[in-house]
Amino acid sequence: PNAFTRHWHERLKGREPHIEERDGRDVWMFEDKAAGYMGLNSVVGRPKEEYGMEPLNYAQMRRGTWDIKARVEDMDANGILGSICFPTFPGFAGARFQTASKQDPDVALAAIRAYNDWHIHDWAGAAPGRFIPLMLTPFWDMQAAVAEVERMAKLGVHALSFSDNPALAGWPSLHDPYWDPLWKACADNQVVICCHIGTGSAAAHASDLSPIDAWITSMPISIANSAADWIWAPMWKKYPALKMALSEGGIGWIPYLLERADFTHGHHNAWTNSNFGPGVMPSDIYKKHIISCFIEDKFGLANLDYIGEDMVMYECDYPHSDSVWPNSAEKLWNDVQHLSRETIDKITHINAMREFSYDPFSVLKKEDCTVGALKAAAAAVPVHTDPLLNLGGA
Repeated sequence: PNAFTRHWHERLKGREPHIEERDGRDVWMFEDKAAGYMGLNSVVGRPKEEYGMEPLNYAQMRRGTWDIKARVEDMDANGILGSICFPTFPGFAGARFQTASKQDPDVALAAIRAYNDWHIHDWAGAAPGRFIPLMLTPFWDMQAAVAEVERMAKLGVHALSFSDNPALAGWPSLHDPYWDPLWKACADNQVVICCHIGTGSAAAHASDLSPIDAWITSMPISIANSAADWIWAPMWKKYPALKMALSEGGIGWIPYLLERADFTHGHHNAWTNSNFGPGVMPSDIYKKHIISCFIEDKFGLANLDYIGEDMVMYECDYPHSDSVWPNSAEKLWNDVQHLSRETIDKITHINAMREFSYDPFSVLKKEDCTVGALKAAAAAVPVHTDPLLNLGGA
C-alpha cells in the first residue's frame, strides 16, 4: 500500500499514487482519479463459491497477495520456488501510467521509476532467489524507455511488461520503427518482453446476454491474434537475440496457429512478399523467439513437438482466479508425468532460468528448492491453507 511513498521523487511529493478508504473500500488514487479494480485478481484462498468482483479492501484478501513475507510462505505451500509478479494497480505494461503521460509525462515517469524501484528493492529484493523481477518502461519517450531498461538491467531485471498490441491503446504498431530503440535495448541487455493476456487484444464479450463463462473460456486464446502479429513483426531480423513471452496464454492452441502461419507463408508469400530468410518458416520464428506459458494444458503438453519444449514454461496464476493454489505442484505433476525428466526440468525451471537470466541456486541450496522441501518449510511456519470463508464485500 505504501510502495510509491517510499520511492517517490521529492520534487513531485504529494502527487504519488496512494490508498484512500472510501465507503469501506481501499482505493488507489492517482492524479485525483480513483483506479478501478476487478476482485477476481485476488480471490486466491477463497472457496470457489465465493469468487466474485470482490475483494474491495485489503482485509478481504489473503495476505500473500500484497505482503512479501506471506507471499513467499504461500509460494512454499504451493511448491513454487520462483515467480514473476505482474502489476495490478499500474495495469499490465503500466497502462495506467502510460495513459497519465498524456497529461503529465514527468509524473507518469516518476510513477514508473518508483514502481520499478519498489519492485526490485522491496519486493524481489526481500526474498533473494524467489522472484524474477519485472520492470515497466515509458511508451511515450523512447530515450527514457531505453534509459530505464538499461538502469533496471544493471540491477538484475531481465523482464519487461509490455502490451501484446500497443496500437489498440493508441501507441505505434509493433511494425513501426518507433519501437526499435526499445527492442535494441532489450536485446542488448537480455531483457524478455512479457505480454500478459489483457494488455492489448482483450477477450471479446460476445453480447450482454453471454454468460461470463464464455468470456473466461476465450480469455487465454485472446492473445492468439497478437501472436500472429508478433510472428510477422520486423524486430526479429533486426535484433536476432530478442525474445518475448506470451504470459498466461496457454499452449494448446499454438500447434494450429503455427500450422496456419506456415501455410499462409507458403501459399501467399508470392504476393504478400513475406520473407523470413532462406528456408525459414513462421513456425521457426515462433520457436526461436516466443516463449509460451501454461497453467493447466494437457492438450498442449501432448503436442510439445509442434510447439518446442525449449520455449515453454509453467505458470501458477497466484493470486488470480485460475490459480489452483495450494495444489499447483500436484496438478502439474498429473499433467507432466508422462514426459521425460529432461522435458519436465525444462518446463519447470531450466527454460525460465536461461531466458530470464535467473539463477536461484546461486543464493539458495538446491536441496531446499524441491517441492517437498518448500512444502515442509510452509508446514513448519505453519502456513494455513484452509479456505478463507465469508470475506465477501459490498
